[in-house]
Amino acid sequence: MQTAFVTGATGLLGNNLVRSLAAKGVAVRALVRSAEKARLQLGDVAEVEIVSGDMADTAGFADKLAGSDILFHTAAYFRDSYGGGDHASALHDTNVTGTKNLLEAAYKAGIRKMVHISSIAVLDGPRGAWIDETMVRARKNADPYYSSKIDTDEVVLAFLESKPDFHASLVLPGWMHGPGDRGPTSAGQVTLDFLHQKLPGITPGTFSVVDARDVAEAAISAATRGRRGERYLAAGRHMAMADLFAIYEHVSGVPAPKAKLPTWLLQIVASFSELGARVSKKPVLLSQATVKLMLREAERTRFDHNKSRRELGLEFRPIEDTLRDEIAWFKANGFVSTSPEAQKGY
Repeated sequence: MQTAFVTGATGLLGNNLVRSLAAKGVAVRALVRSAEKARLQLGDVAEVEIVSGDMADTAGFADKLAGSDILFHTAAYFRDSYGGGDHASALHDTNVTGTKNLLEAAYKAGIRKMVHISSIAVLDGPRGAWIDETMVRARKNADPYYSSKIDTDEVVLAFLESKPDFHASLVLPGWMHGPGDRGPTSAGQVTLDFLHQKLPGITPGTFSVVDARDVAEAAISAATRGRRGERYLAAGRHMAMADLFAIYEHVSGVPAPKAKLPTWLLQIVASFSELGARVSKKPVLLSQATVKLMLREAERTRFDHNKSRRELGLEFRPIEDTLRDEIAWFKANGFVSTSPEAQKGY
């Protein structure tokens, strides 16, 4: 690789991927929606060309694809889909149609290799089972976001069928944490709420937690070692929210909530949260979609990484290191308030 084109370059994964590529001497063209956010997120990274554009309008940046050796596609519509309301159209336009148009534009520009960032959303299995890349999710068990990711993977795989000279591998991350989460993502927001003691208790469910920097390394390895059309898990470690809170407490010194929140209370909170958001126009604290996802996926977050370890050399750093670095980044960038108001909680 000499020149890489990265979509979603200011996101948590995208910016860490850009940094890792640049550190390896790869020139990067970084697709961003906000030039100001790009300046804040990537202004200290050499060998990066900022390309302004949106996945909903690939024609607007298609001319910038030419001359790149490889495409890393990390951009996706995700966070807003769990904010209440109907997001089916936006999910399809960005994740599915946007990816299809991106593939066609990249091919026309001469790119013949791609790493597509998929998701553990496309996999499923019985509760308590170890889930691997062969266990593809049935649509009846998919919410709108999960369905969009299934559709997007099918777009990529269909493109491979139609273009024998095109190479793509798919990397499937879990719930990503780490430094550089300027959004912040849902993961980063949980971290900030914990630090500000705004979390009233321990929610049910389990998660597969991974450092975005480890996912970035998996994507780069997939570019050079991944097989055509193959999925590679980079989901991280299975844990319950209580496990995550215990690590937060250990690395931050902030006491963790102890009370366990019952499902019925979460559903009530989600209903009032969505109602309040419609009135205030502020982000939803907890949506019905999030509660449903949490309950459906509980104990379905154990992922088998043997294939990725064997073929990509995948490794995971300790979660303690991830959260420690994430918290340090939030503090260094002014996200953590020390005011009394920020410490009052609910």
